[in-house]
Amino acid sequence: MASSLTKDSVTPGTPGSDTTFFGHPRGLATLFMTEMWERFSYYGMRALLPLYLVAPGGLHLNAATATAIYSVYVSLVYLLAMPGGWFGDRVWGPRRTVAVAGAVIMLGHLTLALPSSGTFYAGLGLVAIGSGLLKANISTMVGHLYSGPDDPRRDGGFTVFYMGINLGAFAAPLVIGTIGENVNWHFGFALAALGMALGLAQFLIGSRHLAERSSVVPTPLSAAEKAATLRKAAIWAGIAVVFYGIVGFTGHYTLNWLLVPLTLLGVIIPVMVLTRIKRDKDLDSTEQRSMSAYIWFFVAAAVFWMIYDQGGSTLSIFADSSAENSVLGWDFPVSWYQSVNPVLIMALAPVFAWFWLALNRRGKEPSTIVKFSSGLVLVGASFFLFLAPLSIAEGGHKAAAMWLVAIYFVQTVGELLLSPVGLSVTTKMAPAKYASQMMGVWFLAVTAGDATTGLLSIAGVDLNKTGVVALEAALAVIAGVAVWMYRNKVKDLMGSVR
Repeated sequence: MASSLTKDSVTPGTPGSDTTFFGHPRGLATLFMTEMWERFSYYGMRALLPLYLVAPGGLHLNAATATAIYSVYVSLVYLLAMPGGWFGDRVWGPRRTVAVAGAVIMLGHLTLALPSSGTFYAGLGLVAIGSGLLKANISTMVGHLYSGPDDPRRDGGFTVFYMGINLGAFAAPLVIGTIGENVNWHFGFALAALGMALGLAQFLIGSRHLAERSSVVPTPLSAAEKAATLRKAAIWAGIAVVFYGIVGFTGHYTLNWLLVPLTLLGVIIPVMVLTRIKRDKDLDSTEQRSMSAYIWFFVAAAVFWMIYDQGGSTLSIFADSSAENSVLGWDFPVSWYQSVNPVLIMALAPVFAWFWLALNRRGKEPSTIVKFSSGLVLVGASFFLFLAPLSIAEGGHKAAAMWLVAIYFVQTVGELLLSPVGLSVTTKMAPAKYASQMMGVWFLAVTAGDATTGLLSIAGVDLNKTGVVALEAALAVIAGVAVWMYRNKVKDLMGSVR
């Protein structure tokens, strides 16, 4: 990586030194490596999680409970991105928040590495909290490296940064998954802790290259606000301690006492946030109409992520029990399937970028609504495709690995149609008052989708059954068709945004 650092000329006033990283500020290398190692630890642990939950040598839970735990964990990571951004804006500043987040994530993985089921859920909670703190703030610091929104290198900088995400996500299952499945589960979790430790060390060493504004608290809490916030936090913490203390001492505690409230919060909070913004009287009529249109995109995205994120739970558990995980006679760990998506993203994203640009030049680029609806239809099609290996397994045979690879391929194409467009439309349609908060609102769509999966699992729905998979597939396709059918209405609500 060091060989890519050069003494190229940079835009006057660019934060950081004159040394550049692929023509970008030197601080991008620091954030690139931090994010790469953080994603390495996150996706490595996530690839092991459902397998460890159902394994006889792990927690040996049933598939429904494992899927519920996995879904709640993922939904919490995205739910906590909003308070994580709040901490960066109001309490510690982005730079300190990321440093604290890295330490919390590392501690969480170390807790997971302990051979005790009692500490396992505490470890998951710590990783979720740390990931939420880091997620919003590290992207903010990438933006701080550039002189402003019009800096011509800004979009390219984020592209380089997101490559770090996919590099970490690609390598993690191959390394952590192999160690966890073939050597020892807890060694795998410890390896995730080591990855985060490397990321944190490199962040602390290289943080001198970051923009000075990354250390600034943009809108610090006043003394009165701090007191009120601490008081409210203490009250809610006290209520939780008393409630769970009573449940525990009376002998009524089960895992559902924790899972059900968290999954309900994952559905209720997104609805509350959208309702609060929509009813804000400070929004003018144009912003109100934009929010009405945005709700269509939000609901569509929630349906998409509900199915898409089952690639790490439902599909992984199916592969563990019912797939022939081998190619040309060579066996590979189940967790390796989680590397398929990031490698496809790295291969296909440049192709899609070129394709949209070529169509745009001819005036034929599909609208945001068409891309969104196509993404939904494709994620539905991926679960219709899933029916084939399910039928093979129900016939008493092992399904070929390429069935699963094909499912991940279709889902990845759907992701490239929906996810980047969703990020873009979120920034374009955000009311001025909520400009800095809307990215957190977009992440809540993931929370809502995963929380819905969690609720289904808690209710005892077997997500690996043909009828359920077909129903989910049909729901996504119908949602995609509905968005397309009402495209003119949504376009009218969007106003000038395209």
